[in-house]
Amino acid sequence: MKDKNFQNNINSKSIDELTMELNQIIENLEKEKNLDNSIEDYQKLIKLNNIIERKFQAESKNISTETKSKINKIIKKHD
Repeated sequence: MKDKNFQNNINSKSIDELTMELNQIIENLEKEKNLDNSIEDYQKLIKLNNIIERKFQAESKNISTETKSKINKIIKKHD
């Protein structure tokens, strides 16, 4: 798969979907006897891990921002 197609496909997936794909790669790597055949899978694993981490951080930031906004609305209501 071309890197650009891979990236577009990955960006459209949820964290759960990416985690499932990551787990599948790990299972395949655990079964592989010849590590030379696994280089591409390891590279994909690293890319997926980084993408999941970025998505998780973005989602965490969104949740934090929404929570702060809701707290501020509640505080303003009671003032």
